[in-house]
Amino acid sequence: MKTIDILAFGAHPDDVELGCAGSIALSRSQGKSVAIIDLTQGELGTRGNVKKRKNEAKKAGEILGVSHRENMNFRDGFFQNDEAHQLALIAKIRSYRPQIILCNAHNDRHIDHGKANKLVNDSCFLSGLKKIESYDSTGNKHQAWRPKLVLEYIQWVDIQPDVVVDISNHLEIKMKAVKAYSTQFFDPNSKESETPISSKNFIESVSYRARNFGRLIGVDAGEGFTSRSLLSTSNIFHLIQ
Repeated sequence: MKTIDILAFGAHPDDVELGCAGSIALSRSQGKSVAIIDLTQGELGTRGNVKKRKNEAKKAGEILGVSHRENMNFRDGFFQNDEAHQLALIAKIRSYRPQIILCNAHNDRHIDHGKANKLVNDSCFLSGLKKIESYDSTGNKHQAWRPKLVLEYIQWVDIQPDVVVDISNHLEIKMKAVKAYSTQFFDPNSKESETPISSKNFIESVSYRARNFGRLIGVDAGEGFTSRSLLSTSNIFHLIQ
């Protein structure tokens, strides 16, 4: 498998789009390669079904121009941060060998988001330990690999970001990718049950949150991230727009 620059994880299909699609679109415009791994199929979701959400995820990935998208098929709502799940993610991290990982928020309304955050962070650390063995699909042993940076996107709960990425030129494509999940978000003609994310207010909030993050850094739109590690630079001019 060809290595990539950024590997984005989401507990459910649409998490990545809501949390960091603008940053992915920005990175693709800069020539960076991106892959997405959804941990579950979102099978417990109130609206839509597994087949529809799979098709929506495929469409959203194409809109963002990602090179790979796959699903771990972990159990929605019931996956755990245990050895079996960690080993499965370690194999993926070592196969893709990303420089940067994007993952769910550490604290959020949905219990899977915080669980996914801890699972991904722990797996990234363990992936760097060479005495943990993993193998690719042909039986070749992986080399240990630890991404240089893990950034946690912000979801339902308002969290103070450690860094905000300017997505001013990519908010439109972010919203297009989000709206690819037509079963999940606002549709005045839908006969399905309402959920916290199916209201008109919610889909509008995705845009105005991006506008607010942009306001905080003096641009039109942004996406916020937290980091467990101290962010640093070797060139202070990289810290200015």
